Amino acid sequence: MLRHRLTLGLALGTGLFTSIFAYNAMNDGAIEKTVSQTMHEYNFQSVAVASTALPWGTVFAEEMVKVVDYPDGSVPSGAFAAYDSLKGRVLLSSLQPNEPILESKLAPESMETGGVSAILHPEKRAMAVKVNEAVGVGGFIKPGDKVDVMVTIDRGGEKKKKIITKIVLENILVLASGIHMERQGKEEEAVPVKYITLEVTPQEAEKLALAINEGNIRFALRSPLNSDPILTKGETVPSLLDSYRSKRTPRTYKPQRKQRVEILKGVELSTVTVVKM
Repeated sequence: MLRHRLTLGLALGTGLFTSIFAYNAMNDGAIEKTVSQTMHEYNFQSVAVASTALPWGTVFAEEMVKVVDYPDGSVPSGAFAAYDSLKGRVLLSSLQPNEPILESKLAPESMETGGVSAILHPEKRAMAVKVNEAVGVGGFIKPGDKVDVMVTIDRGGEKKKKIITKIVLENILVLASGIHMERQGKEEEAVPVKYITLEVTPQEAEKLALAINEGNIRFALRSPLNSDPILTKGETVPSLLDSYRSKRTPRTYKPQRKQRVEILKGVELSTVTVVKM
């Protein structure tokens, strides 16, 4: 009796497992068929995208580009289908990995030289400034950022110092930053020196050159959400020390002087103390 029950249970379990397996297999086939039919309903186009992060000024090489499929209707305007159309073109704005390469982000085909000259505004100049960690905002300034330039200068000369700090340039575009090896003396070893390249007008270039030559400059990193000019009068040592002082001037007192005076009344002589202000 027990053997018959075990046999029956085993048969039922086997049948149930077989039914479940067949059901899943049929559903998987249906799902694959549905997906296959859906894929065939779309037409795809080849789109060239960046294979890695690319900074502006880059001249395209084959290893920088890969081709992926985009559904019709999703292809960005100005996209390229293959690398051949991109060979030797210069990038005007940075690209992230897998970002489509568009005509609007490229320099004209006549531009064959990459680097800073490719992205420089036709009416402006590129000017490199030697910086340290303090001047360069701790290394956080990168190409594409905007900065204000401040100069600290002595207006009093040798006889009397009159130091002032003033913003002289505002909302200046950073074109590039990099490190170059420089040798200070003939026998000294070359050391790394950081440079930041700014895009300036000719007049701004003159101001910047004068500020570098006559004083100490610093950069202030700007928010990309605010490009409004702000006029300042500059800060001097007296105005710095007056910062956050109460508008009400406290009353001052002159030092007091005490003096003893003798007073004669008839035959009586007395001494009193008089306070003079």
